[in-house]
Amino acid sequence: MASALAAGALLTTAACSDDAGGSGAASDTAAQARAAEQDAARKAPTDSPTGSATGSPTGSPGASVLTESGAKAALLTEADLEDDWNRVQDADKWRDRLLVGEVDVSDFLTAKTDAADCQKLLDSLYRDDLLGETSGPSALTGFEQGDSRLLEQVAGYDRAGLDDRLKWLDSLPQKCDEFTATDDNGEKRTVQVTESSVPDLGDAREGLHVTVRGTAADTPATLTLDVAAVRVGTSALTITGGGLDGDEISSVEQGARQGTERLKTVLNGGTPSPQPTNLD
Repeated sequence: MASALAAGALLTTAACSDDAGGSGAASDTAAQARAAEQDAARKAPTDSPTGSATGSPTGSPGASVLTESGAKAALLTEADLEDDWNRVQDADKWRDRLLVGEVDVSDFLTAKTDAADCQKLLDSLYRDDLLGETSGPSALTGFEQGDSRLLEQVAGYDRAGLDDRLKWLDSLPQKCDEFTATDDNGEKRTVQVTESSVPDLGDAREGLHVTVRGTAADTPATLTLDVAAVRVGTSALTITGGGLDGDEISSVEQGARQGTERLKTVLNGGTPSPQPTNLD
């Protein structure tokens, strides 16, 4: 049963396979179409081998602009993560249908605009674009451990848009503390959003803890996701971890620390070490 649930309702930033529980074909098709648009936006021309030499992003003196190869070099490896995380090849195809649903506006009697923000949160988790559209190179990787998954994206962004997204993430625990979403089959999911701590990393950072209670394979299930987003100049990394086994906050924090160091190294024109930096 655990395997069946894992196949049906794991992680997105995302998350999982198409035979997951609950949502109708119309919602899933629309969400997949939006995901395809985001996948196309991730593709950018290849520049230099690392993050070298085309200018300094605002807020990070001496750092260079991220390149496609630099974004790939900045991605986490298995050595950067503790426990038994194994890298997978199809992380860009992860989608979690527990995240597909229409937010019930009646939960927001005095702030209708909050319902739109909560809908945006679910859609962004499904599409893996919590920080919005990239304006530069982008790279993505994913890891599995038991019934949990860890997804990381490194990308270049428009600075103003990136700052706006981080402010938006910061507002969600107040706007979307608890709400209901309903899929096309009428199945309801209860969503709770709280703040999650992120180590003092980069130029700015935000964290979220999200739980979605619904059904997977006709069985009650709770999807738990922890999110960390860290900005370094005009580049940023987003890490989303969790699944049906419970939260993965420690792994998300570890990934954020190591990922930020790798991104800084690339932006400073270097090559990340194959061995993780001891940040304790």
